[in-house]
Amino acid sequence: MTADAVAPMAPRSPGAREVNALKTSPARRTAPAEASARAPGGRWGAALRSVRSGDWLAVVAVLYLVAQLALVVPRLGHGLGWDESVYVSQHDPRNPAVFFSAPRSRGTSLLTAPVIAATDSVVVLRVALALLSSAALYAAFRVWRPLVGARTAAFAALLFAGLWIAVLSGAMAMPNLWVAFGSVGAVGWFLRDDGTRTGTGGDSRKSKGRYWWLAGCVAAVALFRAPDAVWLVLPLAAIALVRRERRRTLPYLAAGLLAGLAQWVVEAYARWGGVAERLRVSSATEGDMGLHWNIGTAWRAVNGPLLCRPCTAGSPDSPGLALWWLALPLLTAAAVYVALRGRRPAPTLVPVACAAALAVPYLLLIGYSAPRFLLPTYALLSLPVAVLLRRMRRRRALAMAAVALVVLQSASQIAVLHREVGSTARTDARYVAAAEGLRSLGVTPPCLVTGPRALPIGYAAGCASAQTHGNNASTTRAELLRRAAEVPTAVLTQRGHRPPKYARDWTPYELPHTPGWTAWKAPSTGRQ
Repeated sequence: MTADAVAPMAPRSPGAREVNALKTSPARRTAPAEASARAPGGRWGAALRSVRSGDWLAVVAVLYLVAQLALVVPRLGHGLGWDESVYVSQHDPRNPAVFFSAPRSRGTSLLTAPVIAATDSVVVLRVALALLSSAALYAAFRVWRPLVGARTAAFAALLFAGLWIAVLSGAMAMPNLWVAFGSVGAVGWFLRDDGTRTGTGGDSRKSKGRYWWLAGCVAAVALFRAPDAVWLVLPLAAIALVRRERRRTLPYLAAGLLAGLAQWVVEAYARWGGVAERLRVSSATEGDMGLHWNIGTAWRAVNGPLLCRPCTAGSPDSPGLALWWLALPLLTAAAVYVALRGRRPAPTLVPVACAAALAVPYLLLIGYSAPRFLLPTYALLSLPVAVLLRRMRRRRALAMAAVALVVLQSASQIAVLHREVGSTARTDARYVAAAEGLRSLGVTPPCLVTGPRALPIGYAAGCASAQTHGNNASTTRAELLRRAAEVPTAVLTQRGHRPPKYARDWTPYELPHTPGWTAWKAPSTGRQ
């Protein structure tokens, strides 16, 4: 044997496997965590690092919830608005349902049904809606993380959630905000179908899962606003027909639309005799839908009131606080220009196309406006605008300017929110005061209220409401008089107005804490 053979072996240096094993051993894994926990503020530091790694969207959702609970819920916890009363009453087990007109859809009523079945507390309802809307904000914009990045998706959510009408709508029982969330989710899932065919079972299930999420978002939009779902699907279907890699989304777009519209169609035949008649009645209720240049009206309503019908103001309240509305088309055009010069224009172009489609009925087909009508458009446009503004961070001066503009925008929106929440609270308080006045007159359930503002006041009083004419006509004069002979009934009039001829001999009472509203109470003769 040679000397080398009998010499002791030299220590062998660790190989790659041993090094990796050492790196992943339990002792090695736990040491940094223990050091972090021992360090001052270690747990908070870990939380901050998790935020930096992509949880900013959760922070935005929490801020959105806090804004609603601090600025909206405390002031609107005493009563419901007109449209809210209509939606919430549909599944209220304690009070009669308010007349449900042809243009409305049932999604909001279904959303609030579990809460209103459990309690009649308006505060609980608003807190529940605030929680749900904050979760929906997170879920909708989270879909976009793989498309634009985690921080850009969070920034887009911040831009949208910072609008005063988005904060106010979160705790209100209204449909447009939920259409916005559903639209953001639908467009995101549509774009996340890259058209590639996967071979493994797991990848195939994930691909089908994206399609079903797309269908679910479209169905949700249809439940909340049936016409809006059609406007949303039109550009998506057109893109799917043109782009071969998107064609597999077509059956799911159709399935979601049909599922969401099914209830609306069934109700159309049950109450109006068909879809065409429901659309005709809806058009009449909206003031004869047709070609209307309504952009000026939308501009005048951008800072309120919540319903601008008729909209006679020459300019919006505090026009300086509405300049963002004029800047939005310019920012969108810039985002489109930049996207067309890049390699992946779809995450910008598709939401812009859908936003434009959803804006068409509210800017070109009706003659009045409300700030909430354009919430879906704002939500979709927040994504390309966020992508554009995030690009500016590469240049320090532009980045600082963008940050300053966002801060000023947030401050202006808080100012408008404070004013509009106060205005809404005063209106709701008048409805509650009128309802309390009716009760003091003996108009208590079962009872009937008719006349202007009868829908929200009647619901607040626990009474049924009915109208013999107008957009909410639901009964005839003969039927109303028959019911007036059976239950306590009152006709409401505004200051200086007389009641209908059939109620001229009824007893008038001015309702306290209202702007001169009068209740004309029917005689109780013949009631048991």
